[in-house]
Amino acid sequence: MSYFEEELYKKGYHCIAGVDEAGRGPLAGPVVAAACILPKGFLLEGVDDSKKLDEAERETLYQKILSYKEISFSIGVVDSGVIDKINILKATFLAMQQAVATLTIKPDHILVDGNQIPPFQNISATGIVMGDSRSITIATASIIAKVTRDRMMIAFDAEYPGYGFPKHKGYATKEHRLAIQKLGFSPIHRKTFNFGSRA
Repeated sequence: MSYFEEELYKKGYHCIAGVDEAGRGPLAGPVVAAACILPKGFLLEGVDDSKKLDEAERETLYQKILSYKEISFSIGVVDSGVIDKINILKATFLAMQQAVATLTIKPDHILVDGNQIPPFQNISATGIVMGDSRSITIATASIIAKVTRDRMMIAFDAEYPGYGFPKHKGYATKEHRLAIQKLGFSPIHRKTFNFGSRA
């Protein structure tokens, strides 16, 4: 999980940020990105791609991650209205750029989950396919992003009850699509998505 980080250290980089997003595929809610800088050599047992962990495991690891003061992280959030205006790929890039820009420490290289990389101002970056299961830095960012977004979706339930957001977090489950048919769109639904065909 530290291979990519170690290779960058060998090349002379000193401060490496991992970036990942949560919420690219749902029908409702924001896309959330996290940028995370770990101390050199840092390892935390259990850290993996957030999608491989259940909700309780993610929450436990999230609390552990936040307990380390030497870990620097930041969040970028782009809401459904902006997603509808600029499309989900551009919104994801924007959330990643926001997360990196608001880090209290400026990284000298960025590892991004996937093969599509947004432009970062004056910082080099590398895309890693399945990076959230191959890079400790990206995996840590993925947990932060996922837990942050899940908590936001749970909170939205109080504002927009009846859709089941605490359960499906905005993804296109059968329950969610039926709720949309019954209640219509809420203000946090992405109007430009194809609601009929997403599984």
